[in-house]
Amino acid sequence: MQETRSTCPYCGVGCGVIIESVGDDITGVRGDPEHPANFGRLCTKGSTLHLTATPTLAAQSRLLTPQSRAQRDAEPAPIHWDSAMALAASRFGDVIERHGRDAVGFYLSGQLLTEDYYVFNKLVKGLIGTNNIDTNSRLCMSSAVAGYKATLGADAPPTCYDDFQHAGCIFIAGSNAAWAHPVAFRRIEEARAANPRMKIIVVDPRRTETAALADLHLPLQPGTDVMLFHGLLHIMLWEGWVDAAYIDRHTRGFGELRALVREATPERVAAICGLSRDGLQRAARWFGLGGGDERDVGARSATLSLYCQGLNQSSSGTAKNAALINLHLATGQIGRAGAGPFSLTGQPNAMGGARSVACPIC
Repeated sequence: MQETRSTCPYCGVGCGVIIESVGDDITGVRGDPEHPANFGRLCTKGSTLHLTATPTLAAQSRLLTPQSRAQRDAEPAPIHWDSAMALAASRFGDVIERHGRDAVGFYLSGQLLTEDYYVFNKLVKGLIGTNNIDTNSRLCMSSAVAGYKATLGADAPPTCYDDFQHAGCIFIAGSNAAWAHPVAFRRIEEARAANPRMKIIVVDPRRTETAALADLHLPLQPGTDVMLFHGLLHIMLWEGWVDAAYIDRHTRGFGELRALVREATPERVAAICGLSRDGLQRAARWFGLGGGDERDVGARSATLSLYCQGLNQSSSGTAKNAALINLHLATGQIGRAGAGPFSLTGQPNAMGGARSVACPIC
């Protein structure tokens, strides 16, 4: 039996797997105990990954050779790989010659390796000469990209999974991580068990499995996330839970942000979001102080925020991302262990495909 280390192709946690094979047949998959994302854990989908490669299933659902239709209404027939590559190249070449470079485009998956994305970008932008290349990971994460760039100046999440164990408060918004990122969620549960004083806040209109773990569940009215985040900042300013020294040293334009949230009073936010003033007060205190006590602002613990498509997939997704990241900047909850905005993703290589190599010209 041969063993090959690889990465699970499903969600964005990026779990390491050890693939067991005999000849050309994959016979089993188990978690890689040395991988820093999952340390050997796998969810149901990852642990049954090898079943998708069984010969019987492959024969039913997977093409083993290229297929081509002689005419639009004809049945597809197998052709040789060389013939398929030559046909695709000639069709692309004909379209470009007749209609120009921007008449073609490439739409990629979020499942590819970063090296694959790089080669595709070279082909499309360097050889063909068009910017018409996109991936579904850009579409699902574009709000996170724009939010990071608007607030931090660069699309670079400043966090990692190890931050779970250093956080005093975990703020989860627009994510049912217990279902969508189960292996990462197990790490949150373990961090909570190791630090019983950790506070967990979940912002979600639904009472999800993730919300069941929360010390504070904020079931806000759908679409009111920006108002909620502005309201939390209003309270932090009023109570003195912001980090003025950090703001002075590391931020610009805080006066404009202060003016923006001036009218987001607890009374107004509670009415619009459908939440209690007590819940808002507790959320602001725990976020600003890392779950700590307001009597000791100077010893604030770390706050880590996790968010996913509940914020991103929205007509105001960029504003939601920026408003949440601004809470980190206002309280200095960034740039240290256990603190910062952590955008989760549904694709295993959303960062590599749509963000790391998607430069205008390669």
